[in-house]
Amino acid sequence: MPQGRPSWFHVPAPSQSEISRYQQVKESLSNLSLNTVCEEAQCPNIGECWNGGTGTIMLLGDTCTRGCMFCAVKTDGKPPEPDPFEPFKWGVDYIVLTSVDRDDIEDGGAQHFATTVELLKKAKPELLVECLVSDFQGDPNSVATLATSGLDVYAHNVETVERLQKYVRDARAGYWQSIGTLEHAKKVQPGLYTKTSIMLGLGETDEEVIQTMKDLRSVDVDVVTFGQYLRPTENHLSVVEYVTPEKFERFKEIGEEMGFKYVASGPLVRSSYKAGEFYLTHMINKEREEQGIGK
Repeated sequence: MPQGRPSWFHVPAPSQSEISRYQQVKESLSNLSLNTVCEEAQCPNIGECWNGGTGTIMLLGDTCTRGCMFCAVKTDGKPPEPDPFEPFKWGVDYIVLTSVDRDDIEDGGAQHFATTVELLKKAKPELLVECLVSDFQGDPNSVATLATSGLDVYAHNVETVERLQKYVRDARAGYWQSIGTLEHAKKVQPGLYTKTSIMLGLGETDEEVIQTMKDLRSVDVDVVTFGQYLRPTENHLSVVEYVTPEKFERFKEIGEEMGFKYVASGPLVRSSYKAGEFYLTHMINKEREEQGIGK
């Protein structure tokens, strides 16, 4: 395990000023009783993203039914029931909705997500909605429920390379199960953008990372992000390696050569990251304009 973080690994601290955008976002989320993965998963980019006015809303509560060895979100076999009146009025142009895994709900929460998307689109048709969701235990009906709800980006994270899945993720997750959900989402809703994220620094080889990209492209995944794994507590997996910015850049170049529409790759990149949201907004609107499709 490396001793300390390398020199390139620095993040801006959240602003403590009462009039800062960070404090405004924090107060807004608190007033609306919204959970965010930014806080629950201890994201290192919370200062940068909230200072920029972006965040990732977490549906279905703040307690997960799974216990992945990389994740800081709290877990319980029987979390509280989801709030059917979760707010859908946060004033943004691109919103990311995510959630804990809810294996205790028959459809994994897919209909809850779908209803939220439909309400968001009804209130603001031009809003772009990304949903970063669980694998729904591989249930194709749950995947289809969300994929056909009107969302713009269907995101699900494979997290790591195939060999490391059993060490990193909960036993109920699986590499090909995850890839299968991304494939099915696009099958039932052609034109839907699909997206996934991979953590680096867990002991994967370069060859395994490249093979993972090939597997993702084989099911026409559009967007992939790479970021450095950080150990949230001593009870979680140790960092095996701090991957250099140069290697992150190399994976970005390889991904672009493979045909991904967008690759975000860097030590501080996360699956929901404001720079990526800005790019996706531009890309989606541009492609739809070229195809003569309204927002």
